[in-house]
Amino acid sequence: MSVEIGQKAPDFTITANSNETVSLSSLLGKKVVLYFYPKDDTPGCTTEAKDFTTLIKDFNKTETIVLGVSKDTVAKHQKFIAKHSLEVTLLSDEEGKTIEDYGVWVEKNMYGKKYMGIERATFLIDRQGVVNNIWRKVKVKGHAETVLDAAKAIT
Repeated sequence: MSVEIGQKAPDFTITANSNETVSLSSLLGKKVVLYFYPKDDTPGCTTEAKDFTTLIKDFNKTETIVLGVSKDTVAKHQKFIAKHSLEVTLLSDEEGKTIEDYGVWVEKNMYGKKYMGIERATFLIDRQGVVNNIWRKVKVKGHAETVLDAAKAIT
């Protein structure tokens, strides 16, 4: 399945690092940054989470919730957050249902070896639950700022 700009974002209910469940449908009225990343505590994923954390107060001012999604367990998310003083909410999609729903479970190729993994991708969802913007194959440097600018542009 592939998600397109202008369509209703697929709903989900996933356990967060706080051990509480988060549903997209419960966040209507707020803007949501849903960013998918391969794995906790790897260089690119750590930088991305830190960059979003650095800007979290600015996202909060625009009534935008930042949610990171990977297949890591809640316990791994908790360690990752504690180790790097992260202020983003991380969701544990161990079964990969939401990852599949958003079309970010893709074939990857590293050193000639093909395998399935999570594409680094970000979805900006407006207050009505509609996908406003999509970034695929994200390059981490400057990405959080780009997403913040896009969130500011949505009323």
